[in-house]
Amino acid sequence: MGGNVKILLATHNAHKAEEIQQIWRHLDLRLLTLEDCDLHEEIIEDGDTLEANALIKARYAFAQTGIPAVADDTGLEVDALNGAPGVYSARYAGEKATFADNNAKLIAALAGVPQTRRQARFRTAVALVTAGDEIVVSGICEGCIIETLTGEGGFGYDPIFLVPTHGKTFAQMTAEEKNAVSHRGRGFRAMAEVLKQKVL
Repeated sequence: MGGNVKILLATHNAHKAEEIQQIWRHLDLRLLTLEDCDLHEEIIEDGDTLEANALIKARYAFAQTGIPAVADDTGLEVDALNGAPGVYSARYAGEKATFADNNAKLIAALAGVPQTRRQARFRTAVALVTAGDEIVVSGICEGCIIETLTGEGGFGYDPIFLVPTHGKTFAQMTAEEKNAVSHRGRGFRAMAEVLKQKVL
């Protein structure tokens, strides 16, 4: 993207940056990452909500560079577990947990819960921090948790998160299918509208 306006995506994750670049391909902006700005410090996400963590990352990136900064945080909220793992989704099975560890713990936590009561949603909070503004929007994708890992794609909880409207897990979808319905896709499309009004 060769736009004149720079936007800093507060991530070290090149895969995420590519995904967002695809979602924002119609915007006239230049998307930078923390790597592009030579920022390698680990940002401590100690907020107790997704919104708080997204703001922590965006505030850090803006404070370090003065470039309008966007950051996101995502959680999986399972109704039968009172919204857990939520903000702790990435470390549900412990600080060093792998995707497999987290999936195994979640499947075990829902043992005996009938399929009709396994509703869940992925929620992404996306924060923008500029010199004069802090704005947070969110994107939600409703689904349910199934008992066995299904599909080869995706990452994290994707193999056990079924989207009923599509009859597929995230791990069975193509990148295009997932972007069209996913929480992150929805959150960053909502942020695109904010950027058009506030920054671009």
